Amino acid sequence: MGWKIYKELKSAAFKVYPLNPKYGIIEKDVCYPKLQMLPKKPDVVITVVPPRVTEQIVKQCKILKISKIWMQPGSESERVINFCKNNDIEVVYNACFVVNGLKKKFHD
Repeated sequence: MGWKIYKELKSAAFKVYPLNPKYGIIEKDVCYPKLQMLPKKPDVVITVVPPRVTEQIVKQCKILKISKIWMQPGSESERVINFCKNNDIEVVYNACFVVNGLKKKFHD
């Protein structure tokens, strides 16, 4: 699902950064192992990982002052949702990005 979301955003001309510590390149793009290593702070982070990994990601988002997170179904937990709400991080959950779409939830 992460790859599908990545491809959809990229084909819609969004600037996207793949993030996965297991890969160096995805679709001819550099794949970064950590949020802190991205060349630019993203406006939104989309999680497509188990809840225990999402917990680590939202902690990194807080440190980096990334204030918008979309958690794909299955990547959220009550604990991580509450962390976001208690730390002024706008969070979308219980919604599939492919079905519901990013533009419908986050307006700048």
